[in-house]
Amino acid sequence: MIFDEIHIGEIIQNKMKEERRSASWLADELSCTRKNVYKIYKKSNIDIVQLLQISCALNYNFFNDISNIFYKMPTNN
Repeated sequence: MIFDEIHIGEIIQNKMKEERRSASWLADELSCTRKNVYKIYKKSNIDIVQLLQISCALNYNFFNDISNIFYKMPTNN
């Protein structure tokens, strides 16, 4: 199922590593604690507003990643 394919926390964490950004940096950008950032990494789904905030902080469209996974899934016709 598509939902098993998407783990947004891992996608965010991978992008953070790619950008060489720390959890502390993202915590500052989101006005939260580093502990909360680590919680985000563990989530398979997150609030859409929070994803938008993270997308803005990293200047990266995570929604596009989700769409790409969705459109690569086989259809059930």
